[in-house]
Amino acid sequence: MTAKPQSLVSQLRGLTRDSFIYGIGGLVSRFLAVLMLPLYTSFVSPGDYGRVEILMAAMAVAVTLLRGGANYGFIRFYFLDKDPDYRRRLVRTVFWAQMAYSTFGLVLCIVLAHDIAGWFGVMRNGPDLHGSGTNLVIATGVLLWANVNYAQMTNLFRAEQRSVAFSIATLANIAITVPLTVILVVIYKEGPLGIIAGNLSGTLILYVILLAYRRDQLGLQFDRKQLHALNRFGLPLMAAALALWVTNFGDRLMLSKLLHGANRLAEVGQYSLANKISSAMVLLFTAFQVAWPAFAYSIEDETAAKRAYSYVLTYLMFVAAWVAIALSLFAPWIVHTLAQKHGYWPADTAVPALAYSSVFYAGFTVVTIATGRTRQTQFNWVAAAFAAVLNFTLNLWLIPAYGMLGAAYATLAAYALLMVVRTWNAQKIYPVAYQWRRVGELLLVAGGLTLAGELLPRSLPLAFGLTLAYPVALGLLGFYLPAERQRLRRLLPAHN
Repeated sequence: MTAKPQSLVSQLRGLTRDSFIYGIGGLVSRFLAVLMLPLYTSFVSPGDYGRVEILMAAMAVAVTLLRGGANYGFIRFYFLDKDPDYRRRLVRTVFWAQMAYSTFGLVLCIVLAHDIAGWFGVMRNGPDLHGSGTNLVIATGVLLWANVNYAQMTNLFRAEQRSVAFSIATLANIAITVPLTVILVVIYKEGPLGIIAGNLSGTLILYVILLAYRRDQLGLQFDRKQLHALNRFGLPLMAAALALWVTNFGDRLMLSKLLHGANRLAEVGQYSLANKISSAMVLLFTAFQVAWPAFAYSIEDETAAKRAYSYVLTYLMFVAAWVAIALSLFAPWIVHTLAQKHGYWPADTAVPALAYSSVFYAGFTVVTIATGRTRQTQFNWVAAAFAAVLNFTLNLWLIPAYGMLGAAYATLAAYALLMVVRTWNAQKIYPVAYQWRRVGELLLVAGGLTLAGELLPRSLPLAFGLTLAYPVALGLLGFYLPAERQRLRRLLPAHN
């Protein structure tokens, strides 16, 4: 007997449930990261914080390169065949490939540490050996190795759709990382080196634990043909990720190169704080992105899949835009609360553009699933390249004139273009009837409320009022569908 297909509501509930479970670790991580910002801003100068952020940006590129195309193809290929022998061979092949790549990267970081520190402008002159650029690069190399290999271990939980196990691993990582970072930064005064070393500690320890847990699955087996097929599928996605790096992290490096004077690294630190605040959006997308591929690929019926994708785009952008409104309007108070040093306070001006960049990235993550479903990933890097070129060009023009605010608006423009180009191509290979009128309405209302908050005198009551007005304003415009209005009425208290 054929299993009855799930309804759209039950499918979306399943995605929401898995996103929530996956997001528990991310929620705690982001919450603690926010709580630790006052610690960083009290014990680390904006300039030193900028040095850490430059190395983290460079590491993001290295992680993308070293994880290779196999990383992007792993979950898709895992669902191609349910045979246990096939899946075991796939797990082992990817494990050993990424172990080899990451070890190569670590060796390069150790051997070329002094040169790398000079290339990225993080070298510090003077007697502070712990904060020297060379030591920071070596510590970043260890963090790179740990991140690449740990990510593959947790990727396997995602493929198995074991969201609880994934979250337990994430929470255990946090439980080790946070206290060690506090000890290194506050008690031992290790500064930027303490931040990096603290971050690698939990990942490294959890990786060793997961190695022991997965020991029966990680035998000596390697399939070159399988790795070649994975790379053929994933390399366009890797190229797209590299192009996205220009949009995500390249602005830190460009700020450090295009700005001049003693405050150059300080402005990188301010901009990094703005990114951390807007990363409240990343919490939403981290939870969603972890659950989304397995959910999207598991819907076998094409009609049901397209209908689900359409609603997911609308709902995800609705929530993302609401969060962007709140972050934009409350940015001054958030910055002043998190950063006691006045040197960080200009960061609030960059928060709105960065928050709305994430709204467009939310749309991109949904529409791009078509390439994975059809296994036509060749255009992914082209879309990301368009966005990267626009971002790079705008940064060259805007950063010298407007500093970090120019970098923020360059990021916003790039993500808007990324979603538009990606959607155009995805609709050609896998047409989905997305609800574009509703998407347009929610973006216009969100933008209008944010603009009103920028133009009117700043006050907390106004920020609260404009944020809460968002769903009401959408309702007045007829945004909600009849079935949605019915569900909303059920949530309201009954009147006698």
